[in-house]
Amino acid sequence: MTGTVFASPAYKIYSGLIADRAFEPAGFKLPLGLKDVRLALQAGETAATPLPIASLLRDAFIEAIAAGDSEKDWSALGAGAFRRAGRPLG
Repeated sequence: MTGTVFASPAYKIYSGLIADRAFEPAGFKLPLGLKDVRLALQAGETAATPLPIASLLRDAFIEAIAAGDSEKDWSALGAGAFRRAGRPLG
């Protein structure tokens, strides 16, 4: 995806962080991401528009924060995916 017309700096930066399991703050900590997802869900509710992926993201943010990753970058959502898949983080 990083070499296509749809590539963006976010894909290039965050895909590397997730692949390298480098979840230390690169800029956007998990609680800020959770806040934004909650705002999106609130807007969707106000407009009577379901946002099912946003609901999944909210749960993933909460899971990561509960696992002690609140000071990490939002790429630490990848750590939750590794944990759920039974894959090592290190």
